[in-house]
Amino acid sequence: MQSPVFPAVHLSMLQSVQLPKVLRVKLTHPHAPAIVDLQAAVASELAKSRRLASLNQGASVAVAIGSRGISGIAQVARATVDHLKASGFSPFIVPGMGSHGGGTADGQIAVLSGLGVTEDSMGVPIRATMEVVNYGTSSQGVDAMFDKNAAEADAVIVINRVKSHTSFDRPIESGLTKMVAVGLGKGEGARRVHVLGPRGLRDVLPELARISIANSPICYGIALVENPHKQLVVIEGVEPENFYATDERLLVRAKSLLARLPFAQIDALVCELVGKNISGAGMDFAVTARTDIRGIENPPTPLIHRIGVLGVTPESKGNANGIGMADYAPMDFINSIDLHSIYFNGVTAAIVEKGRIPLVLPHDLDVFRACVSTAWVADPTEARFCMIKSTAQMNEVLVSPTLFADIEDSPDMEVLEQARAIEFSKEGKLLTHCSG
Repeated sequence: MQSPVFPAVHLSMLQSVQLPKVLRVKLTHPHAPAIVDLQAAVASELAKSRRLASLNQGASVAVAIGSRGISGIAQVARATVDHLKASGFSPFIVPGMGSHGGGTADGQIAVLSGLGVTEDSMGVPIRATMEVVNYGTSSQGVDAMFDKNAAEADAVIVINRVKSHTSFDRPIESGLTKMVAVGLGKGEGARRVHVLGPRGLRDVLPELARISIANSPICYGIALVENPHKQLVVIEGVEPENFYATDERLLVRAKSLLARLPFAQIDALVCELVGKNISGAGMDFAVTARTDIRGIENPPTPLIHRIGVLGVTPESKGNANGIGMADYAPMDFINSIDLHSIYFNGVTAAIVEKGRIPLVLPHDLDVFRACVSTAWVADPTEARFCMIKSTAQMNEVLVSPTLFADIEDSPDMEVLEQARAIEFSKEGKLLTHCSG
């Protein structure tokens, strides 16, 4: 990795800052029952595919898997592969993740491995390449790129989660359509979609997907939806001509199941972990209400004055894209990030704000102190403070008494622990954690 080396910048004015105490609170989020038997659900949906049924025995089938930390993705992928082999086909896996993995074939294989998708675990080859074929040009002059290995298969199955994406609302966000246009477009396709900014994601992406669907061997899709507990609640087989309509319909369902913080205004938020497996922007903007893209309005709530981030998920392999939405971070975290991955991600997406480095402080304790003391509150111990594990893990949160007052009469919460001090090691490392 190419990591920075920041010095320990000690600020004397932070040393006397007192933190608010916190209550440990369990939040109740929207509920949907999890699918118990993933393998049976996948097999049932694949059996509905008209195009799969028409393939000749021995046909090669590329199974496209992305880079997100989707619940049960290894089981879904293995169930797909097993069904294809049982049907007499010859499946293999291709990474459908745009420029992720540092924009290299080996990097994308490593990302899949981190998700539990390997040649050994799947029992089939993984064929990774950054080479693409060009299926034509959109009305706005953007070429439709498509993974060369997938293009040479007899059929392609696309597997992806339908959910809100990184920075602003639109009819479709993450899903099958985006996997076709961006994921299977590899690095070159991702750059061409993102180069037009929000217009590319909103207008060009669907057209590129239609071009690729019309010209590629895509034969079916498996759309997934998760509940707030990171459990799969929808596994739906989709014919290619229905990718867009299904993404649009399931996005409404996915957003209805999003976990959100039940506060309109927060003085200071500390997020323990950011990561690409959490959100394309490290932190979900539906939680932080920060996108900060020129020409795109931030969501009106929650209004969060200061945000501190403490680390990046292991699955992200140093790609802490999204730290630019934070105000403060500790030195050990920032000195462990991979600048190449962050810069590559930002330049490919043509959204560089999320890769900027926040103020770097010597340790976690100073991040907490800086958050509450610069939130425009006269007494930092009275700050409306919240701490979460990540924007994808908010079943348990820590809140100050002043913020707890907003929800103390709510039936959708349970106090697990009364107000107590946040604890740190003598080196300033956080000891009081959220379980998620």
